[in-house]
Amino acid sequence: MKISVIGTGYLGATHAAAMAELGHQVLGMDTDTHKVEALNKGQAPFVERGLDNLLAKHTTAGTLRFTASYAEAAEFADVHFLGIGTPQQSDSCAYDLTHLHAAVRRLAPRLADGAVIIGKSTVPVGTTTQLRHVLNDHTRTGHRVHLAWSPEFLRESFAVEDTLRPDRIVLGIEDGDTTSEAVFRAVYADILGAGSPLIVTDLPTAELIKGAANAFLATKISFINAMAELCELTGADVQQLALGLGYDQRIGFKGMRPGLGFGGGCLPKDLAGFTHRAEELGADQAVSFLRQVDAINRRRRERTVELAREVLGGTVVGKRIAVWGAAFKPGTDDIRDSPALAVAEALHRAGAEVTVHDPSAMENARRSYPAFDYADDPATVVTGAGLLLHLTDWPQYCETDPADLRQHIAVPKVIDARGTLDVDRWRDAGWTFRALGRL
Repeated sequence: MKISVIGTGYLGATHAAAMAELGHQVLGMDTDTHKVEALNKGQAPFVERGLDNLLAKHTTAGTLRFTASYAEAAEFADVHFLGIGTPQQSDSCAYDLTHLHAAVRRLAPRLADGAVIIGKSTVPVGTTTQLRHVLNDHTRTGHRVHLAWSPEFLRESFAVEDTLRPDRIVLGIEDGDTTSEAVFRAVYADILGAGSPLIVTDLPTAELIKGAANAFLATKISFINAMAELCELTGADVQQLALGLGYDQRIGFKGMRPGLGFGGGCLPKDLAGFTHRAEELGADQAVSFLRQVDAINRRRRERTVELAREVLGGTVVGKRIAVWGAAFKPGTDDIRDSPALAVAEALHRAGAEVTVHDPSAMENARRSYPAFDYADDPATVVTGAGLLLHLTDWPQYCETDPADLRQHIAVPKVIDARGTLDVDRWRDAGWTFRALGRL
């Protein structure tokens, strides 16, 4: 099939490459000409595992290309996916839908009769009703455009896998719209044939599913981190506590990872946006607990700073602190709302001399945090430091030999804020070892 993807940021570029991998002819469209140029060369403007390989494969084969023209996208395809970013408003917790509305307004008058628009962006409930009005106002007289919504459930660093092998697919359609469902099933035929379940529902439910999923995940993460606070006060071990909970099939292991908490450009924004929209609709009391979910998450960063002060004798002023990690999670160069950099910034403001290492996010961190020092490898970052903070759980950090590393650091002290370092191995190597949620 011929497919366009409007918006080629993290979501759109990944979706476009995945659609080409499924055998479709794909045209990605973005108003950022620099991004379009890079993507046509098979290069993503961000780090995502496996994406550059897919881009190079399909741009070379001619099954995937990118343009800055709405007219070209509308003429090329009859199926149009929306991957427009919906950031948080600068003065509110609400989603900023400006770019999404603008894209639909510009696309609508160029669309062929019978075209299908399928939204992928994360939006508050009620957005599709607004977009239907936009389409009705701007579509050519006598033309009908179908509108459906299929929210993405991508994890950064697993986005390609999550697109091609999703654990579920959601499709919201307008009442009686059999065309959108039939077209969608044709686009996703290989994925559905491989066994991924498809939930077909109405538009408001599809919009709510994404927000509810992220709110539940955030709640699960904050719950185990609240338990970590209790563990620190009682001498219990949160890692063993999480193990005891995870074997309960009603609870499960996924997402039950105590540590520094969640960050990034999606989960914090979506939690805030979901809560804000629910409050707009009058469901304040029903979602009031989500405010505490966010507060618990933020408190883990504060606790890490407090623990650093404690380990360093009550003050960080003038102390050199090494930081492992700048990205909000491993496998990406994304530093948006990075818990690691939030902790590093708080320590810097408190008077510490902070040196940072990250395998992929160094350049992004340097641009946003020029006051930090940076080191090119996990060993030299600790040179002269009196404390090492493990803040992003890259696999190479866990693989580093603590005995060898001890030769580089001034004082062998480490705080494992991600709970993935081998405590016995580090203590046997002579390190003072502390972690969130355990002694």
